[in-house]
Amino acid sequence: MHRCLRSLSKSSGLIAVSIALSALLVASGCMKVGPDYKPPKTQVPASWQESSDPALLKQHTDLTQWWTVFNDPQLTALIKRADTGNLDLKVAVARVKEARAQLGVVLGAELPAVSAPASAIRQQYSENDLTRSGLLGNNISLGVEASWEIDLFGRVRRSVEAAQADFQASQEDRAGVMVALYSQVAQTYLVVRTLQARVSATTENIESQKGVLKLTQSRFKWGLATDLDVSQAQTVLGSSQAQLPPLKSDLSQSLNTLALLLGLPPNSLTPELVRPRPIPVPPSRVAVGVPADLLRQRPDIRSAERQLAAATARIGVATADLYPRFSLIGSLGTAATTGGNLFAGGSTFFSIGPSMSWNLFAGGSIRAQIKVQDAQAEQALLTYESTVLSALKEVEDAMVAFQQEKLRQQYLRTTVKASRRALKLAIRLYKEGLQDFQRVLDAQRNLFDYDNQLAASRGQAAINMVNIYQALGGGWDPAAIRETPPNNALEAASR
Repeated sequence: MHRCLRSLSKSSGLIAVSIALSALLVASGCMKVGPDYKPPKTQVPASWQESSDPALLKQHTDLTQWWTVFNDPQLTALIKRADTGNLDLKVAVARVKEARAQLGVVLGAELPAVSAPASAIRQQYSENDLTRSGLLGNNISLGVEASWEIDLFGRVRRSVEAAQADFQASQEDRAGVMVALYSQVAQTYLVVRTLQARVSATTENIESQKGVLKLTQSRFKWGLATDLDVSQAQTVLGSSQAQLPPLKSDLSQSLNTLALLLGLPPNSLTPELVRPRPIPVPPSRVAVGVPADLLRQRPDIRSAERQLAAATARIGVATADLYPRFSLIGSLGTAATTGGNLFAGGSTFFSIGPSMSWNLFAGGSIRAQIKVQDAQAEQALLTYESTVLSALKEVEDAMVAFQQEKLRQQYLRTTVKASRRALKLAIRLYKEGLQDFQRVLDAQRNLFDYDNQLAASRGQAAINMVNIYQALGGGWDPAAIRETPPNNALEAASR
């Protein structure tokens, strides 16, 4: 009779524990403290302010490989090499790996933690130990211990949400590095070609000025010109020649910068780029879409949104510390004083049951931490809004620069053409004695100056188009299949 009562009592206790655990597990699947994340509602203009220009098309276009619009195979090859060699991009890839691994750490908290302790100890107890005075003996044990936090209030799940958002933000940051890298490679390449064009224009003007100097020296020899004419011609020539060393220095530095972007030592690209080639001509029209496209295309905006999601989830993590934590713990093993008895029937031990811990008083630190996370989420929201505004400004600025440089280039073309004609007329009239040498000098200076300005403007027009594509977030494909964050610890560990 007593045995039956004891069995019933044990069974009732196990049933009660099972019911309690089942209730906790059910509750843990539907309760999460803290705010649920909602993407911010962003107000952007319906169209660009400068979209009235017919050269700026509102239509959508593929920005994945925008550099192909320049039809320059060498530029395309350099960008492909930067994609595999640039060290900053490799660092960004490593940061994605770090974020993925960190996500795996957090996901591990969703699964039970299992350990297998074992020990073989010989122990001498104190003679002053009242319970085991002077005992000497062995203690051999072998077992398995497990613990599992029952995520009743969503602390672990909110942590997973934050880690997943951090992982996704790291992917967007990598895309941001790609956008900046491709733009820098294209801009530096265009600077190289622009400097080569300016060196060529300067050299051409120097040769022309040498011819004028010979003319004045010949006329001075025959008494048809003054020594002042010769000195002024030499001054103009020397001034033009002095412009070449800085241009060549800038050209060498730009080649070294381009090599660095490709992850190469200095001067590595000089042999293949030293031969001048024309400045790539940008297309006369560019598709800029609408402002709302930025929210999808710009990696920095997408990253800021994911950082906001992570900050929101961490509010829930901090809030969960206000509530008790429930765990299921258990152990199973054998223990004996000799190895021969280790697996005997009476050596087995086990324990299983729920546990609870609750931080009832922490001096206000838990609520202060919640306020910290609230403030960080507010900062993340403001950062997101600021990022959107900055992106809109960058696009508008790039479009204005593109339009105005295109107009400036038209004026410079007309001016250079007129300057060449003016120099020819001035030299002819000077030879005929109908005009003094000062007109020739003025015409030379003007042609030299406007020739250089035109070469620089042609390069700047191409760079401004690159700036438009960079501001639009071009250089990657948001619609492509991205690496999705793992959903559990086992999936994370397999990657």
